[in-house]
Amino acid sequence: LCGYLQKLSGKGPLRGFRSRWFVFDPRRCYLYYFKGPQEPLPLGHLDIASACFSYHQPEAGAAAAGDEAAAFEVHSPNGAVAVLKAATRQDMTYWLQELQQKRWEYCNNLDAAKRDSRTSPTPSDFSKGLVAKDNPGSILSQNASAERARNILAVETSPTDLVGEQAASQPAPVQPSAINFSLKQWSTEIKNSMSSLRKGNNENRKSVFYTTEEWELLDPTPKDLEDSMALEEKRKHLAEGSKGLTSSAFPFDFGRIPHKTRRPLKDMIGSSKNRNSSDSSPTEWYSGNGNRLVSELQLKYQSQQEELEKLKKDLLSQKELVRLLQQTVRSSQYDKYFASRLCEGVPKDKLELLHQKDDQILGLNNQLEKLNLEKDSLQQEVKNLKCKVGELNEQLGMLMETIQAKDEVIMKLSRQLSECEDNTSSQSGAVNSSMATCTNKELQELDRLKDNLQGYKTQNKFLNKEILELSALRRNAEARERECQAKYTSLEAKLCQIESKYLILLQEMKTPVCSEEQSPAREVITQLLEDALKAETSEQPEQAFFKPHLVSEYDIYGFQTVPEDDDEEKLVAKSRALDLRSLSLSENREISTGVKWENYLASTMNREMMRCVELKNLIRSGIPHEHRSKMWKWCVNLHVKKFKDSTIPGYFQTLLQNALEKQNPASKQIELDLLRTLPNNKHYSSQTSEGIQKLRNVLLAFSWRNPDIGYCQGLNRLVAIALLYLEQEDAFWCLVTIVEVFMPPDYYTKTLLGSQVDQRVFKDLMSEKLPRLHAHFEQYKVDYTLITFNWFLVVFVDSVVSDILFKIWDSFLYEGPKVIFRFALALFKYKEEEILKLQDSMSIFKYLRYFTRTILDARKLTSIAFGDLNPFPLRQIRNRRTYHLEKVRLELTELEAIREDFLRERETCVEKRDLISDDEEDS
Repeated sequence: LCGYLQKLSGKGPLRGFRSRWFVFDPRRCYLYYFKGPQEPLPLGHLDIASACFSYHQPEAGAAAAGDEAAAFEVHSPNGAVAVLKAATRQDMTYWLQELQQKRWEYCNNLDAAKRDSRTSPTPSDFSKGLVAKDNPGSILSQNASAERARNILAVETSPTDLVGEQAASQPAPVQPSAINFSLKQWSTEIKNSMSSLRKGNNENRKSVFYTTEEWELLDPTPKDLEDSMALEEKRKHLAEGSKGLTSSAFPFDFGRIPHKTRRPLKDMIGSSKNRNSSDSSPTEWYSGNGNRLVSELQLKYQSQQEELEKLKKDLLSQKELVRLLQQTVRSSQYDKYFASRLCEGVPKDKLELLHQKDDQILGLNNQLEKLNLEKDSLQQEVKNLKCKVGELNEQLGMLMETIQAKDEVIMKLSRQLSECEDNTSSQSGAVNSSMATCTNKELQELDRLKDNLQGYKTQNKFLNKEILELSALRRNAEARERECQAKYTSLEAKLCQIESKYLILLQEMKTPVCSEEQSPAREVITQLLEDALKAETSEQPEQAFFKPHLVSEYDIYGFQTVPEDDDEEKLVAKSRALDLRSLSLSENREISTGVKWENYLASTMNREMMRCVELKNLIRSGIPHEHRSKMWKWCVNLHVKKFKDSTIPGYFQTLLQNALEKQNPASKQIELDLLRTLPNNKHYSSQTSEGIQKLRNVLLAFSWRNPDIGYCQGLNRLVAIALLYLEQEDAFWCLVTIVEVFMPPDYYTKTLLGSQVDQRVFKDLMSEKLPRLHAHFEQYKVDYTLITFNWFLVVFVDSVVSDILFKIWDSFLYEGPKVIFRFALALFKYKEEEILKLQDSMSIFKYLRYFTRTILDARKLTSIAFGDLNPFPLRQIRNRRTYHLEKVRLELTELEAIREDFLRERETCVEKRDLISDDEEDS
């Protein structure tokens, strides 16, 4: 829900309506208003959840076009009234209906929401992974009768172009009398202006406020383009027609019509009638003159074509004459040459030749005279034709004069007829005119009353619906208040009981009882411990209402929050879960990163998502629960695109089918490790769990794809975490990304060469980034790589709390293995001071085994990893890996040589031949 509205603001002479861009936020039921659609920061907001709406019905006619015609009011509980104005009454009705509906939905969702949920404040819509099964939709307990009444009283309306997503591409409606600047929000407007002018990474910094109903800028449709092109063509034709009309007042000049372009008399008379009728009908006059202009151009074109044909014929005749003359000249030259050769010195022959030439000249002259005679005859024919044309023009002029005379007679008779009719109707005209005037006034008054009646009916429906909704919301609020009062009374009574029990406990601790008999105080202590270790389950929903601090049995990822075995560990785990809940509640009070994520995802609706600084910062702050499936899949596809492009369709299913049908050496070990993967997660806790079969399929398919690795302990945990948010095939490609793209070769082979190298690189980074802690470990000879080795191998699975684990995975899937080094160092830096206080190796090593579970603040840990540890170049890690890789390979070669020497010596020495290793003894 978004669009342009005008808001009444300002004081004194500056008070007036200013155009603002309004956006509804369903998370908090706020109506934010901005200076424009592209502004990142709002000027303010209206609380719709506790507001009521009203508007005034203007009188039909005069007030309908005024400023108050589409204005409505939003009344807040604190007495403030915001006056908003839509462009039309249709838009105003649409806004009021939608705001009522949003308020109704929000308040009903608020009633049905679970108080003890520590998930995202908005109900999530998961589509992938195992966690999708754990998010049932919220069931709204609405009043059925109130809902039916609301539907009956609803007014059907549709918005215009200034409401909705497409309105962002429209220009803001301008109010000439208003100054579109607010002194109250001047600081916000300056921030918005500076954000658009800030240098560097302008594209990445572009931010638009969006809600869950994302909007986008729309290009013109092909139909709109065709309409605009047709309109442009029409304008061009009009311009050409007007240009032709201004060139000549009368389209035909009868005195200058060529003889070759004579027109029928009927056509000329018709065109003359069109010309005469153009005075009474502008449209007919325009079309008639346009047709005459086209006809005149066609006649001129035909005459020019005929003249061109005539000229062509003359040209051909002249060419023939020239050809004959040239032939005559050539024959005369040949005769002259031949005569001069044969009859040299014979003057008599020369004289005969000259006589022949004279005869030829006489023949040519005769031919020329004939042609001149033909020319004269043709000229005479042309004169005769011109005379005929003149006669026809005179006849045409006489006919036109006759037609004009008849037209004058017809006009005179028509005037006489109209005068007669006027005389006959003059007497009854006065009476009819007075009655018609009265009737028109009565009809106008009746129309005005009908419009007022319709407007008041619509207003009555809206106000009745408003009263109905406010009454229902008031009843819901009263019910919530009664529930809170009952809960408060129950908690107060419970608090008194607990204080009484703790007084007994203190008394018991003060004077301990040495007898073995079970005293009443012991029973109280036992009962207190049982109450403290209770976890909230689905079997006791009625008790959950009266126990505000009960901890859910499983978190949103499916991990068990409180273990079942050790009572002491139960108390610690419950305390940790309560601390996590406290942190999540404190984070929810601040601006959630979910808003930024929805803004970014909405801005990428029409374009492909790409790597950028803004996206990296968002992922480092943590992907929201509802968007993690989409983003993990995108990150995986980003890294394995070259692998997927080179594979055939159905590649994963083919691998799985081969692994199931053929002998697979890794299948036995995979089956043994399935239930040992994540026993504390309900998706992998038993053979019937849904995640077990998916985990088996992915591991078998990967073992068939990569036979060099096959299966290694640790891969099962990586796949199990991926399956929580991804489907089987996507989880398979996620494992390919980690093993074959992120990690160096031999990381998951039998020698674990790459893992050993990373531990030495991590030691170097510890000495550089945390020198005091590294020296402390060296002083007490504590090999902390025994702890961190598993961090790197399974990317912190089962090493940190689940909230932090998934935020680490968010950054890991986007940035790669460098993230593991960052967070491993951040974990030590987080607890650096506590570790430095320990002064013996046993206590240090014992603390290192569990200290990561005590770190709960993910925001602080992320700040250390990506802020305090900078700079953190990837080139440095690669160089150190190359350096330590050679050393580890050399050490492994030496160890292999020592092993071979020992085996050879054992075979040769009789005393050592009986010695066997533990592995050989087990086998």
